[in-house]
Amino acid sequence: MKLMKMASAALLVTSVLAGSAMAEETAVPKQTVNEALKAKLPEEIRKAGSMISVNNGSFPPYEIVTGTTEMTGASADLTNALGELLGVEIKHATVSGLSALLSGINSGRYQFAFGPVGDFATREEANDFVDYVQEYVVFAVQNGNPKGITSLDAACGNRIAVMAAGSAEKVIKAQAEKCTKDGKPAIEVQSFTDQPSSILAVRSKRSDAFFSSQAPLTYFVQQTNGQLELAATGEKNGFDNLYQGAVVPKGSPLAEVLHDGLKILMDNGTYAIIMKKWGLEKNMIKEPGINLAGKGAK
Repeated sequence: MKLMKMASAALLVTSVLAGSAMAEETAVPKQTVNEALKAKLPEEIRKAGSMISVNNGSFPPYEIVTGTTEMTGASADLTNALGELLGVEIKHATVSGLSALLSGINSGRYQFAFGPVGDFATREEANDFVDYVQEYVVFAVQNGNPKGITSLDAACGNRIAVMAAGSAEKVIKAQAEKCTKDGKPAIEVQSFTDQPSSILAVRSKRSDAFFSSQAPLTYFVQQTNGQLELAATGEKNGFDNLYQGAVVPKGSPLAEVLHDGLKILMDNGTYAIIMKKWGLEKNMIKEPGINLAGKGAK
């Protein structure tokens, strides 16, 4: 177990270094404080001059966590720009797992999570989502895809790693039931608390594939020097119009503030600069939206 954690940490360090090198290539424009938007912030945030965005560990290339409060990546660049726009400091805190992230927001310990976190109608019952990217879910597999995992149905009979409590876990568990019902070999679902551990499981051949968001998988696969590749790309894989974004408590006025701030960053070109800087052009959307999953956005 100790060796696994050390190897996982080494993989994460590699990703962080790669992310740092990427970050040096593009300068992000400084923002001017928008006083009208700042005035819409909850009074306690304006008085404190800061707010906390919580994450559940590294989610490259969006969130690359190098300490309990230090973060780089596309989300870090976007929150820095939002902080400048709002005239407040946005700090970062890390918890273990998505469940801890959501409970931390709803308990009031953290003001929001910038994520991006997957927006689903069921999650909108307790939270509001400010969506700013569209995502796709695929598999990371050994080079050459020796298990022939080209779709959800082809995952039957394999060991599939997923992030615990995430939407991909729910989909792969449903697929596992379908495999059994159809008389096919069962899927062994392996749940992990973070991305590096999941990728490490595939690299060490303890898992046959990692089922997760395409953007971070693309990033991690690039760090494996050809050992891994993406599979089942271009397929729906159990998801339709998957939007991701920031998460705030249900009914929080912060949702509108984040939405309007992101709209400004999109209109002035900062959003595009940041997304392209981190290789996320394919995940860009034209304008932010609140609870797009529940609205059936297309």
